[in-house]
Amino acid sequence: MELLGATTTELREFCEELNCPAFRGKQIAGWLYKKGVSHIDEMANLPKSLISKLNETATLSRSRIVAETTASDGVRKFLLELADGERIESVLLPYSDRLTACVSTQVGCAAGCAFCASAGLGLIRNLSAGEIVDQILTLQAQSGERITNVVYMGVGEPLLNYGNVVKSVRLLNEEVGISARQITVSTIGVIPRILKLAEEKLQITLAVSLHAPDDELRGNLIPLAGKYPLRELLRACRAYSETTGRRVTIEYMLLAGVNDSPHQAQRLVSLLKGMLCNVNLIPYNPVPNLAYKRPETKRVTAFREVLEQAGITVTQRFERGDNIAAACGQLRRSR
Repeated sequence: MELLGATTTELREFCEELNCPAFRGKQIAGWLYKKGVSHIDEMANLPKSLISKLNETATLSRSRIVAETTASDGVRKFLLELADGERIESVLLPYSDRLTACVSTQVGCAAGCAFCASAGLGLIRNLSAGEIVDQILTLQAQSGERITNVVYMGVGEPLLNYGNVVKSVRLLNEEVGISARQITVSTIGVIPRILKLAEEKLQITLAVSLHAPDDELRGNLIPLAGKYPLRELLRACRAYSETTGRRVTIEYMLLAGVNDSPHQAQRLVSLLKGMLCNVNLIPYNPVPNLAYKRPETKRVTAFREVLEQAGITVTQRFERGDNIAAACGQLRRSR
């Protein structure tokens, strides 16, 4: 059995299978998720007989830090090697009032976003719930501080790894102790999974990467999004808000001369009319060998003003870590 990624209930049942008291499962969970141990032998309050059984019947897989880069603004990017040798990137973002971890959910990505550094990787495999949680535990250990916020915005499309992502959210909330309201799951808009996620009734934030106000342009920018028409996607977002009572965040990457005109802003307003949402504008972060550019500040301001004048709540992402390729759209599987 792989211990990291198992719930307290599952660990209790496993201990019973080993003919040990069920309460030992809770102790193991504490070592995994509260203390972040890397080896079974570090679980000091377990009897030696149980330690021996765990070493024979279970594994505790933790990632290995291959490289770490620190940006001038304090952002830290980690290249992590998993048990099978595959590599992922995770980012630690310190703010004055919180410490945020940006985690990957897949090795590679199938979405194929034209502006994203991960697009050329293709999908290698899904991460397990344990491998997702491991990123938070690893970054927390490196920082020496408690991580308060988690964003599922690293490499991969979270809702194409639905079961493991949902389980990892529950583990972070129930085992690690991170508030569900401080967890954000991002998606390019996998409609069936958005509707399924709504039924989970998790108090997380759903962030939907729109990036275009029409299906043709959106399909060019996000090939996988061609399967999910905008009107149907936004209908699913409305249903999500109605079911959960949670506001949906619409992510909109601004690409110079592509999707940043006032006319396109007006079309976005029409799409979002009456929807419980806010829009997060993300001026493009340059990626080597891609032709897209970041819009001029006045262009971003004009786009934002159209939305605000229509009564839409708008935030603009203050990019962190772009000088070490740790900002939105810049992460890769390895280097």
